Amino acid sequence: MAASARRGAPLTLEEIGSTALRLVDEGGIEGLSMRKLAAELDVNPMSLYHHVESKEALLGLICHGAAEGMALPPDDGSPWEHQLRELALAYHRHVKAHPAMWAYLHNHPEAIADREMPIWQALYRVLRLAGVPESELWRTGDVLHAFVSGFVMAETLGHLPGDGREIERDFDTAIRLMTHGLSGLSG
Repeated sequence: MAASARRGAPLTLEEIGSTALRLVDEGGIEGLSMRKLAAELDVNPMSLYHHVESKEALLGLICHGAAEGMALPPDDGSPWEHQLRELALAYHRHVKAHPAMWAYLHNHPEAIADREMPIWQALYRVLRLAGVPESELWRTGDVLHAFVSGFVMAETLGHLPGDGREIERDFDTAIRLMTHGLSGLSG
């Protein structure tokens, strides 16, 4: 960003987070530093510390912002199986768009552990539609999250055989297994 464009424009957390996420997408977590981010934003590195106290806090901001920005399926009255499928596909697309950030996130799950976040609330809504009792929402949600996350991480790390189409078919199978398993659990 040019200095003239920066002049007079206050630095925002959204701008910091989106620029940091872009840097992570381009160079991985190790490619992100407060100095590099400050250079991208055309600010003094110390000005970043008025908004985020450390690189760890910055990474938490990135993870939280990315999770908050995920395109989630609406509550459109469609069957829960369809809504669960759409939620899993949205998660899958987002992980593939930001693999380095999600790899970091899965080693630091506390970054999005807030159960009030839209992704968790969407999952709990779908689980309620599927008939999962309130007392089992967190457990069932955690298991489904681990299941989808494990698949996506295996894909991201290259542990799944086949080309993109084959992996898409595998993911579709995983989603069908989840919906059939959830039907059996709540039925």
